[in-house]
Amino acid sequence: MQGLVILTIQARSTSLKPQKCNLTNMGCEQVEGAQAAMLFIGLYLVALGVGGIKGSLPPHGAEQFDGETPQGRKQRSTFFNYFVFCLSCGGLIAVTFVVWVEDNKGWQWGFGISTLAILLSIPLFLAGSPFYRNKIPRGSPLTTISKVLIAAVLNSCASRNSGSAITSLGSSPSTIPVLLSREDGETTNIKYVESIEIPSKSLRFLNRAVVRNPAACGALKCSVQEVEEVKIVMKILPIFACTIMLNCCLAQLSTFSVQQAATMNTNFAKLKVPPASLPIFPVLFIMILAPIFDYFIIPFARRVTKTEMGITHLQRIGIGLFLSIVAMAIAALVEVKRKRVATNSGLDSTKPLPITFFWIAFQYLFLGSADLFTLAGLLEFCFSEAPFSMRSLATSLSWASLAIGYYLSTVIVSIVNSVTGNSKHHPWLSGRNLNHFHLERFYWLMCILSALNFINYLYWATKYKYRSVSCSK
Repeated sequence: MQGLVILTIQARSTSLKPQKCNLTNMGCEQVEGAQAAMLFIGLYLVALGVGGIKGSLPPHGAEQFDGETPQGRKQRSTFFNYFVFCLSCGGLIAVTFVVWVEDNKGWQWGFGISTLAILLSIPLFLAGSPFYRNKIPRGSPLTTISKVLIAAVLNSCASRNSGSAITSLGSSPSTIPVLLSREDGETTNIKYVESIEIPSKSLRFLNRAVVRNPAACGALKCSVQEVEEVKIVMKILPIFACTIMLNCCLAQLSTFSVQQAATMNTNFAKLKVPPASLPIFPVLFIMILAPIFDYFIIPFARRVTKTEMGITHLQRIGIGLFLSIVAMAIAALVEVKRKRVATNSGLDSTKPLPITFFWIAFQYLFLGSADLFTLAGLLEFCFSEAPFSMRSLATSLSWASLAIGYYLSTVIVSIVNSVTGNSKHHPWLSGRNLNHFHLERFYWLMCILSALNFINYLYWATKYKYRSVSCSK
C-alpha cells in the first residue's frame, strides 16, 4: 500500500512529475533525479508487496482445508481454482473501470482507487483471524536449501573415500512393524523396532550433505529429513521451468496484441473500446471457465477415471501448455489476416483498418484457458508435493515463473531483432508502423518454441512420481 500511496502523491503533484509530452517539438521529457527515484521506489514497493501477498496467500488459504481427508483435498482443489477466479475478478476491474478512470480523470485517481481497495482489504482479512488455521514458522526454507547444497559440495570436495558413514536423523527415529513368526509359519505378534533412516537413492549427490566429515562445521550439519525435503523441491523445479514459456507467450500477447488492436476497428456498438482494455478477454474467459471446470469438467473426469482428482495436477498443467501452442498458432493466423487487410488498405495508412478487434479475442480465448489450467494446476501441484516447511516457497515458484517469463520475452524479442536485422532487411519487430512488422513470423516462432517446451514437459511429467496421497491413487 505504501508504494501506491507514493505513486498517488507523485501523480497528483505537478512538481513531482515531468512536464506533459509535446509531440510537435521536443517530444516527451525523460524523468530523472528525485522524480525518477520516487517513481521507482513506488513501483518496487508495489512489486514487493504484491510478491509477498501472492506468495503467502495461496498456501495460507489451502492450509485451511484438511489434506488428510478426500473431502478436504477436493475443497483445496476448488480453492486454487477460485483463487485464480478471484485474481481474474480483480484484473477485470483493473482493465475496465480503473483504466477508464485513468484515461478520463487522471492517473492519480486510478492509483487512489487501488490504494483504497488495499486499505479496505486489510481489516476484512484481519476479521477472519480467529478462524484461521495458522502454520507456525520453522525457519526459512532458503536457509535449509542453502545449507544442504553447501554441505554437499564441501563434503564432496573434502572427502572422496567410500568409507564415509551416513548420519541418522537423530531427532525421532522411525519405527517399522516386524512380524514375529513361529516355526510353523503362523504369525504370533507384532513387534515395533527402530530403524536408522538413510537418504533415498534419487539425486545421490545431495546425500553427501549427511556424510560425517571433519571438514563440515556444526552450522552445516544436515539431517536426512532436510536432505529429502530439498530433493523434493529439486524434483519440482523441472516442472516449474517448463511453465516459463507459457508466461513468455502471455507477455507477448499482452503487448503486441494491444498494438494490433490499436490498428483495428475498436468500436463495439456505440462504445469505443480502449486497446489497453484488451486483456479483459482472457480475464472473462477465465471467469467463465473456472466454474465450468469445477462443476462440470472435474466431476465428469472423476466418474470416467474413477479417481479422486479426476485430472491430476501434471495433466492439468500439460493441458494448459498445449493450449498455449494453439493460442500462438491462432495469433499468427490472425496477424496474417490483419496484414492482408492492411495491404489492401495501404500499409502506411494511419486510419483504423476495416477489421474488428474481436479477431484478437480468439487467441485470448485459448491463452486465458491455458493460464487457468497451468496456474491453478501449478499452485496445487507445488503445495501438495512440497514438504510442509517449504509450501510457501514452492507455491511462490508460480509467480517466479511469471516474472521470468516476462523477462525472457524481452530477451527473445531482442535476439529476434538482432538476428533478423541486417543491411538488407529490417528487424522483424522494429519500426514505427506495425504493418511493416513480421509479427506473424514471430508468432510462428513462439508456437514452435512452445511445442518444443511441451515435449520437454512431457519427459519430466512422465518421469515424475507423486508423493501426495490424492495424486498417487
